[in-house]
Amino acid sequence: MTRVAYVCADPGIPVFGTKGASVHIQEIVRAWRRGGAEVEVYAVRLGDVEHVPADLADLVVHHVPVGRVGSGSGADDQGAAARREVAQRQAAAEIGARVVAAAPDVVYERYSLFSGVLHLARRGLGAGVRTVLEVNAPLIDEQQRHRVLVDEAGSVDALRAQVGAADVVACVSERVAGWVRERTGVDQGAGAEMAVRGGDAAGADRGARAARVVVVPNGVNTRRIRAVTPDLDGDPVVVFVGTLKPWHGVEDLLEAAALAQRPWRLRIVGDGPQREAIEQAAARHGLAVQLTGALAPEEVPAALEGALVAVAPYPSSDDHYFSPLKVYEYGAAALPVVASRIGQIPAVVQDGVTGVLVPPSDPAALAAAVDALVADPDAARAMGAAARRLMEREHSWEHVLDATLAPVTSAAPLVSTHTSAASVSLPTSPAAASSQPTSSAAGSPAAGGR
Repeated sequence: MTRVAYVCADPGIPVFGTKGASVHIQEIVRAWRRGGAEVEVYAVRLGDVEHVPADLADLVVHHVPVGRVGSGSGADDQGAAARREVAQRQAAAEIGARVVAAAPDVVYERYSLFSGVLHLARRGLGAGVRTVLEVNAPLIDEQQRHRVLVDEAGSVDALRAQVGAADVVACVSERVAGWVRERTGVDQGAGAEMAVRGGDAAGADRGARAARVVVVPNGVNTRRIRAVTPDLDGDPVVVFVGTLKPWHGVEDLLEAAALAQRPWRLRIVGDGPQREAIEQAAARHGLAVQLTGALAPEEVPAALEGALVAVAPYPSSDDHYFSPLKVYEYGAAALPVVASRIGQIPAVVQDGVTGVLVPPSDPAALAAAVDALVADPDAARAMGAAARRLMEREHSWEHVLDATLAPVTSAAPLVSTHTSAASVSLPTSPAAASSQPTSSAAGSPAAGGR
């Protein structure tokens, strides 16, 4: 049986939470376990251990919280930020030591600022361990743009060491892969072969071996999210799922609802700093909008039930690097998706087949597309059924994991679908459950997830 250490040293991402990044962690763990691997998670933030999904109740999670750094004069206080960065390094170093002591077959790490876990695993376990670095966002740039980054050089060195220690670097989009190349000074050789310039220590440990970078978009659990049945007794329901933050374009959605020429009801599943502004916009336009608030991942399928159309109204952006979980979840729910033609979305939503693509930041076009689907429920359901088939065929989390591991499993598979994972248990001591990090990555698109 393959033993996997899954590592997340990002204090902004709880293992058990409602944001898309938490969903991503849980689903990758499930995919490993369905393949027969024994997985243990190493993380700096647990989240809500009172509401762990039932199928993950036996998951071992090693909690190494980021130490408290005290309060500064404000969120931009340089001294507090510097201490926080040191604390993040220390927590990651402790995780690295624990992973080396456990000696797993595979170390799979979600990239975070200042972590050196893969580097420590490579140093401590040698060539016998397989290593995967999953990169979901340009975190250094995000930290500089949205928060405070004191030690930029140290963050770049940490990224280089992680890439240098990885057998596979799995990037969520080509834009993120380009960022990794730019920040680490890697050259792309034949195919996706990558070699590190400058001879960092991790790269030296690995000798002539070079990491391979693969672009692997997100996926969806088609077991958890099933096809919904539209409620057509009243006005059709149009649903949005996601954190209420600027880069999700919910303001454009409210404007579109106000411009609609057909009657439809808007359901917004999620919460965030823009909720008050959205409520005010709904009142200003005289719209009766259903706001559910934030829901646990296992509650999202029920929140999609009864909808006829789903929306992903991302605004214009020159930096749409992420792979939206919501688009995959909508498809798995057999919902046609009206989405902005931006970033990676056109590769997922087949215009006129599984949904409709519209220009970003164009409420009138968004309204017209939704109106057209609402006016023809049979066409909407046919698109939704096609979306469901596409998700099952190409975008399950098993597909995601297989694509990630392909460069290192060509000779021998790491997991087998004919083996069952061993039973383990989740530590939920009051001390562990109550420990909280002092910083969060909640101010960036990557942290929003959906």
